[in-house]
Amino acid sequence: MSESEFMMNLRGMWARAYVRIVGVNRELSWLLFELLFPLFPICSFCFVYKSMNAPDDYLGFVILGGATVAIWMNVIWGMAAQFFWERESGNLTLYMLCPLNTMSVLIGMAVGAGFSTFLRLIITVMIGKMLFGVQFFVTSYTLLFITLAVTITSVFCLGMMMSSFFLLYGRDAWNLLTIFMEPVFFLSGFYFPVKSLGFAVGSIASLIPITLGLDAMRQLCFKLGPVNGFLPVWTEIWILLALSVIYFLLARYLLAKIEYIGRREGRLTLRWQ
Repeated sequence: MSESEFMMNLRGMWARAYVRIVGVNRELSWLLFELLFPLFPICSFCFVYKSMNAPDDYLGFVILGGATVAIWMNVIWGMAAQFFWERESGNLTLYMLCPLNTMSVLIGMAVGAGFSTFLRLIITVMIGKMLFGVQFFVTSYTLLFITLAVTITSVFCLGMMMSSFFLLYGRDAWNLLTIFMEPVFFLSGFYFPVKSLGFAVGSIASLIPITLGLDAMRQLCFKLGPVNGFLPVWTEIWILLALSVIYFLLARYLLAKIEYIGRREGRLTLRWQ
């Protein structure tokens, strides 16, 4: 890749990231709904734990888990389904005809969405902390930041892969994702420690990056976190890094598959939808 092509792709990445960082946050009503709606399930589970006289750290588990729901929902509706929506609205042709590498478009979307998601996660945690008075005991802010960054990276690499998957399978992928939405919430341990599922089920659930990322953050933020941890923090970080590489390579492969189908057969799905 020449220097001019590199700079062109870099500008394309920033263009897609700018929309997510600045453009989306201009509509304050969206921010209100994205912060308000996740608080309802958080409050529900917190009241359940309070009624059982559970330790305060369990309330913290719920608040942190509920906040990370924003990451997953952003990946599903802001990354995985993006190309599908662009095709439905007739804009996908513009992406395919522009001289940019398609991966640059996806990476720009991931960077922008990751920034806005990080802010929403922090705000949701702070609101939950004020409502229920949960105390955080962070053992290492550096390690916590690394864990959060690796988690967001791996989750958005999964989102890039799924965006290609949506194009290849169309509405079939959409229906399948809708069916598995609640099971993903359950397996990822958003509102309880994933260790409770057992090692076998927890290992399968670890294919969803947010499972290990959330478990590691809980271990770093709460006194009871290490007791309820699924795996050691550094082990989970290395697994997340491996998943990031795997999902990124799969995303590249699927994008190449899309381009091959488009050139050979003049369509972007494996079969007519």
